[in-house]
Amino acid sequence: MATGNYHLNGANYGPPIRSPVRTYYSEDRTSGADVCCSICACFSSCLFCCGSCLVNIICTIFFYAAVTLGVIALFLWLLLRPTVMKFQVTDANLTSFELDPQSQNLHYNLSLNFAIRNPNQRLGIRYDQLEVRGYYGDERFGAVNMTSFYQGHKNTALVGTELKGQNLVLLDAGGRRDLREDRKSVIYRIDVKLRLKMRFKFAFLNSWAFKPKIKCHLKVPLSTASSAGGFQFHPTKCHVDL
Repeated sequence: MATGNYHLNGANYGPPIRSPVRTYYSEDRTSGADVCCSICACFSSCLFCCGSCLVNIICTIFFYAAVTLGVIALFLWLLLRPTVMKFQVTDANLTSFELDPQSQNLHYNLSLNFAIRNPNQRLGIRYDQLEVRGYYGDERFGAVNMTSFYQGHKNTALVGTELKGQNLVLLDAGGRRDLREDRKSVIYRIDVKLRLKMRFKFAFLNSWAFKPKIKCHLKVPLSTASSAGGFQFHPTKCHVDL
């Protein structure tokens, strides 16, 4: 029998017809879990969008509020024009200033009177804290707190205090040399520094707190000595640094 020839009952029917292979494809159906995830993703996207809009609104409100407050502050500053107060030591009386060479304790007694001028026409000044410190060279030898008070506009306040006691003072070579010279001349070079906490006041409004630094370079004769050559203390203006 030749290849490809088929005989059935002597008749030639040709090659057999094969049934076509039927291929079945399953439909792509979305499960319930996928639908749920899609809904959650859509909801999260909406929340993110709303959150971004809310943040933008809040930032815009804060921006315009800051600009408005800045304009108001600038207007008040130009209207009121606050001016720094002026400090002056009107009188200083030194009755004791002696360093013990053994213990390095400095015995001191210094009385001070200050004139504090508020030059502002519309602003008062509230002094919440006042501290007076005495220095010889770079070494602090004493400090005292003063009573807080309120000062009206265009006003000069006269206040006084006293630095008295003894304290350990370690002077370097330059400081000891200056002390020998001052002891010989009986005129002592003393620095007085004031540390303040103050606020400007307009009507019922108070400003934020300022902490200016005031420094006064003094030359004070020892009042118990008679060899100062007739030198007397002169009123001394202080440097104010805001």
